[in-house]
Amino acid sequence: MALSLRSWVANDGWARLVLVLWLVANVALFWRTFMTYYSGPQYNYLHQMLGLGLCVSRASATLLNLNCCLVLLPMCRTVLTCLRGKKQVWGRGVRRVFDQSRSFHTTCGFTICFMSVVHVSAHLINAVSFSVRFSDDFPSLNMAQHRGQDPRIIILTTVPGITGVLLVLILFLMFTASSNYIRLSSYEIFFYTHNLFIIFYIILMLHVVGGALKYQSNVDMHPPGCLQSNHTSLSDGVGDNQKDSSLGATETFCREEARFSPHFPVTWLWVSAPLCLYCAERLCRYVQSSIPVTIVSVVKHPCDVIEVCMMKNGFKARPGQYILLSCSSVSSFESHPFTLTKCPTKKKETFCVHLRVVGDWTELLTHQLLTEFSQSEVLPMVHQTRYPKLLVDGPFGSPSEEVFNYKISVCVAGGIGVTPFACILHALLDGWMQYKLRRLYFVWACKDLQSFYWFADLLCTLHNKLWEENRPDYLNIQLYLSTQTEFQHLCEERYKPLSSRLRIGRPQWELLFDEIGRSNNHKRIGVFCCGPKGMSRALHSLCNSNPHPGVTFEFNTESFI
Repeated sequence: MALSLRSWVANDGWARLVLVLWLVANVALFWRTFMTYYSGPQYNYLHQMLGLGLCVSRASATLLNLNCCLVLLPMCRTVLTCLRGKKQVWGRGVRRVFDQSRSFHTTCGFTICFMSVVHVSAHLINAVSFSVRFSDDFPSLNMAQHRGQDPRIIILTTVPGITGVLLVLILFLMFTASSNYIRLSSYEIFFYTHNLFIIFYIILMLHVVGGALKYQSNVDMHPPGCLQSNHTSLSDGVGDNQKDSSLGATETFCREEARFSPHFPVTWLWVSAPLCLYCAERLCRYVQSSIPVTIVSVVKHPCDVIEVCMMKNGFKARPGQYILLSCSSVSSFESHPFTLTKCPTKKKETFCVHLRVVGDWTELLTHQLLTEFSQSEVLPMVHQTRYPKLLVDGPFGSPSEEVFNYKISVCVAGGIGVTPFACILHALLDGWMQYKLRRLYFVWACKDLQSFYWFADLLCTLHNKLWEENRPDYLNIQLYLSTQTEFQHLCEERYKPLSSRLRIGRPQWELLFDEIGRSNNHKRIGVFCCGPKGMSRALHSLCNSNPHPGVTFEFNTESFI
């Protein structure tokens, strides 16, 4: 149990701590706001009119402000990348929290949707209460124009009501289009609806301008429940002492009529700083991504995979990072993340990505790249202007950057998920001695034998180099062909080192981790996964239930925002 707890703390402790702090902040803020409107003297008359609907609507509005502020922060990719790169400032645990930015963004998004339902429901009740409990004593406190007014008129003829309806519509579109089904089947719908957040924030800051809910601004001069100076129950001949005894100790006279004022809008105070940060970052990214990219070569690989090699002035990246690729001739606004499979170095400025043809965007891009390439017989550098114009945004940080920060790392890839580790292998090929890493387990599972040819030459070259330098134990390669029932192998002679490491079937994760744990006692081992969700969940569970004393498997998985 202690060992499982230790592994759990190493893998999930920091992320869960941040989640708990976020949850405590939400609960504390909700309760504080609820009690302020429930028992605050400045809201006494408004609470008598609206009841709990007032407290719930205002408490949920405060949580909406908080989460609308926080949901923007994980979208600041450049800021997170810069923070992630400060290894001398942030420990490994804190950097692992940055890797959970997508999960935090999703959590805040779900909270916004849930609290919006609560907020809207409470305000629908408030609209009815304004109509039914119309106050003749305090006309300025009413949102309704007269008793019995149709609540629908109250909602559809006021600034808070109209903007609230628009916010609900936009949020509904963003929420439904964020489902996995929509993102996989039609990414364009997700992309365009998600960018409605700009309009959402503009309307959100206008939502409170109407001042529908008001507070009493002269509580000192008019305590709630005080008696008017012309109270009819008092006779003219009664003395002051007798008046005090007949009224009781808690009843006082009003010095003036109650005055009510709308609240100063505070939503912009919540969202302005992160919104400005995000807009400034997007502006910088737009300027940087506008620098022309030169396509050096386009190579078609088996199993519908395209390799694109490019050059860009001033482009620097670390192994494991990814970029956002856009093409105006395919889509004016869409951009998609792709992990770098080769980073620029001092000797060679080119960088590469491997695109798997899945979906309309990659199909159109591939068609343009290959069509232009096939129409010319000259070298790519000569006819580079004939390629479609590509824009590169980034690079951005990812968990795979941490591979070199362990003495022992395990890289597990499923299919095209091998791309971040290909960049790692290229970096080792350029010089493995400069890194802390001293042993790398490379596990790659594919459904098709032809998929291994994507990086077969790279694996063989690195394998041969390590053997020549008397470090055969540095790289442990294990290849798995998961869907074949009969034995197959890479028949070319130059791929002989890989043929001996090719196995039929799925990896036996428990046996593999047991072998790694026994061979590396009293070590911290970094486990990196990029593949299907089922593979990621299985590895995460194994890392948390590690049975080897003194060995800690620290799990990392790839995810893009």
